Amino acid sequence: MTGRRRWTSDEILDAAAEMLRAGDAESFSVRKLATVLGTDSSSLYRHFRSKTELLRAVADRILLTVMEGYRPEGDWKQRITALALHMREAFGRQPQLAAVWGRYASGGTGSRLAMEEVLQALRASGLPDEEIPACYHRLAVLLTALIASEASVRTIPSKEYDQGMELFRVTVLGADPGSFPALAHFARDVSPLGADRQTAFEEILAAQLAHIEARIPRSGSTGS
Repeated sequence: MTGRRRWTSDEILDAAAEMLRAGDAESFSVRKLATVLGTDSSSLYRHFRSKTELLRAVADRILLTVMEGYRPEGDWKQRITALALHMREAFGRQPQLAAVWGRYASGGTGSRLAMEEVLQALRASGLPDEEIPACYHRLAVLLTALIASEASVRTIPSKEYDQGMELFRVTVLGADPGSFPALAHFARDVSPLGADRQTAFEEILAAQLAHIEARIPRSGSTGS
């Protein structure tokens, strides 16, 4: 009698990534993945101790792909901006995995490489070492939130997206000036969440980097 095929960790992650492209983390389960692979859950748990560990590994592969194609250039702000845009583009191609990353984070080689690059860039900025961890954390929270949020919009079916845009227009343009004076005043200039997200992404990131830059000690400065 022929035994069941032994799947490698990479093959398991390939199958999991494919399932997540067609579904989401909520509906994903190790049992369903085992069924797709024609095996039982226990064989997968030999590679990954839990569903969360498996999902983190799937998300980490995206970061690993980003880092394999990334070469640091420019000053510290340019390095962080370039890395952030690479991450946004990579997760944008697989938006379901961005939601996984936003919820579960990751802890593999890809994550460590991305962390290393951001920390090195912050050290190159001239920030005191004691301030770098907090600045890194704020950048990580910001990028994770922006990328995962944008990805969630991309997973909405086009019909539902169009309905949402119409609802936004009705809600904003139909605002009663008596009850919502500011909303009525700015109604024609307020953009929906789906509009020009890349520009918003870049401007929000630039503002955070400017905030960090303002904390860098100026060489030769003296106290009063």
